[in-house]
Amino acid sequence: MTSVPLSQLEEARRALDTPLFADLAGDAAVSFEFFPPKTEKMEETLWSAIQTLAPLRPRFVSVTYGAGGSTRERTHHTVARIAGETAIPAAAHLTCVEASKAEIEEIAREYWAAGVRHIVALRGDPPTEGARFTPHPDGYRNAAELVAGLKAIHPFEISVAAYPECHPEAESFDSDIANLKAKFDAGATRAITQFFFSPEAYFRFCDKARAAGIEGEIVPGILPVSNVAQTRKFAGLCGAAIPAWMDRLFEGLDDHPAARQLVAATVAAEMCRRLYAGGVRQFHFYTLNRAELSYAICHLLGLRAKADRLENAA
Repeated sequence: MTSVPLSQLEEARRALDTPLFADLAGDAAVSFEFFPPKTEKMEETLWSAIQTLAPLRPRFVSVTYGAGGSTRERTHHTVARIAGETAIPAAAHLTCVEASKAEIEEIAREYWAAGVRHIVALRGDPPTEGARFTPHPDGYRNAAELVAGLKAIHPFEISVAAYPECHPEAESFDSDIANLKAKFDAGATRAITQFFFSPEAYFRFCDKARAAGIEGEIVPGILPVSNVAQTRKFAGLCGAAIPAWMDRLFEGLDDHPAARQLVAATVAAEMCRRLYAGGVRQFHFYTLNRAELSYAICHLLGLRAKADRLENAA
């Protein structure tokens, strides 16, 4: 009797399994992150992405804030436009970097006046790459202090950052978890993780957070990879590990953007499906102002476009 190699048996099982994305309930909830456009053409691209993703009925969309407040006006303009011209809840990123408490209060009150009720509160990265964060003499020292300060101004909904593979500057994994708990204790509504490429890293992180007494929502941040070099740079800044198999998977695709997108969507969708199988029902997508990959993954997860949300209900 001829024996069949274990690897071959595993492949046979995969071939006979139910299709990975068959008949999902469509019960996932999603949100999307954008960055403020620098030019009129980039603004057109951004607004096209919002138009494409709006029918998926996201819980909210967020707009990033440049290092040292370098995109303050553009961030405010983008968030205010989303809040004013669509029915999608808009969230504005806000950091502690090079800002006094009085300046942050002014910005927060401007957002509230523009109808923005959700802030993504971050410590933020220094304007100079590689430099260490130094608090403003009259500013907040960390994100937990920023959360408490914002809560004292208005009853904002507040999202904060979490690091499944540990913040690069943290003394230890335990101290990083303690920092996250401090943000929740200060009034954060939810945490959104930095991107990762291992579902196990996310699940282990959540287990540690729950063991530390963190009960709030921890939403996985998903980055569909379309540019490996760019992703490697992002990963270096936030402590995310890029598996060797992913590097190999994207080899030879530099001159084939359409194929690269298909591969990127496949990889990200499979990871989201594994998270879904583990009970995750909320996903936050880092879109890089492009809609196609995020839309495709949401579709595979069972979400379908519904009534358009571009017109403000008001």
